[in-house]
Amino acid sequence: MDDRKYLNIVAFYEDCLARHGDSHLGVGWPKQQDVFTRYRVMLDIVRPRADGKQVRVLDFGCGSSHLYEYILKNNIHDIEYAGLDILEEFIELSRRKFPANRYFLADVLASEEALPMFDYVVMNGVLTVKTPKLSFDEMFEYFKRLVTKMFGHAERGIAFNVMSKQVDWERDDLFHLPLDMLACFLTKELSRHFIIRNDYGLYEYTTYLYHVDSEGVDRFRLPLEIVGSQPTM
Repeated sequence: MDDRKYLNIVAFYEDCLARHGDSHLGVGWPKQQDVFTRYRVMLDIVRPRADGKQVRVLDFGCGSSHLYEYILKNNIHDIEYAGLDILEEFIELSRRKFPANRYFLADVLASEEALPMFDYVVMNGVLTVKTPKLSFDEMFEYFKRLVTKMFGHAERGIAFNVMSKQVDWERDDLFHLPLDMLACFLTKELSRHFIIRNDYGLYEYTTYLYHVDSEGVDRFRLPLEIVGSQPTM
């Protein structure tokens, strides 16, 4: 495919922000309560560091830093947050709201700019929308490139969500990824250590991909005590 055809997805989010501003609609999510569920599931990957330091988490595709707002409202103190987005408007907005945070403005697939390492990278909503302008195959190639790239910047693991195939109907503008295609790609190219979560009631699933077996299923737990937290706006 055109190497930067994924910019059609960027244009979708740019339009959302222009029309809806700093809100869940402004980052493409239709229901606020579902957004809180996604934040909880994304952060469930995070486990404390053995050295007691804050866990370094990169919010890839951070938008307006709503995940950070969730972290603050739930009094989660074990996370050192950083955000990255390809849209300058989102980064400028996030920096105005939270000037003490680190933010990166970057197209990681087109830029050679150095990006530091993190303990975890979370990619919430980055790979759910494909727009009608990308075919499934084009979106899958973009998905593989981006997941591979960001897995290389996570010392422990990454979390990402995609749309499920187990739905009443599929939308052409969304990325419905079959589980077998996902598992085949991950095991052959990246890691055999992953968890697929389809237990939180939305028409999507979230994958936790780990570098080592010590982050695997036997130790799956929620150490930051955030289950059930539902902050209000």
